[in-house]
Amino acid sequence: MEDAQANETGMRMGENTIFIGRKPTMNYVLAAVTQFNSGASEVALKARGNSISKAVDVKEILINRFMPDVKERSIRTSSEELVNEDGTKSKVSAIHIVLGK
Repeated sequence: MEDAQANETGMRMGENTIFIGRKPTMNYVLAAVTQFNSGASEVALKARGNSISKAVDVKEILINRFMPDVKERSIRTSSEELVNEDGTKSKVSAIHIVLGK
């Protein structure tokens, strides 16, 4: 059943996925390096809204400074609809970056 939920990169949600948020950029770079060093062949970076630029920074720092053998496999952008506290709906941009060795 879990394999039916695998996305087009072959990864299930949560496996080697790093959700980019408010922490410093280098925390996410270190998390990606750790995933690759522990044997992962792919790592996904996901971000929404204002964190999208930080996700791109993580990708660039990882590839240009720490792991030049890692390549960008895919980048997808989308919009997600969120329900606010007052019940109104708003759309938020999202990005999903897949990196691989």
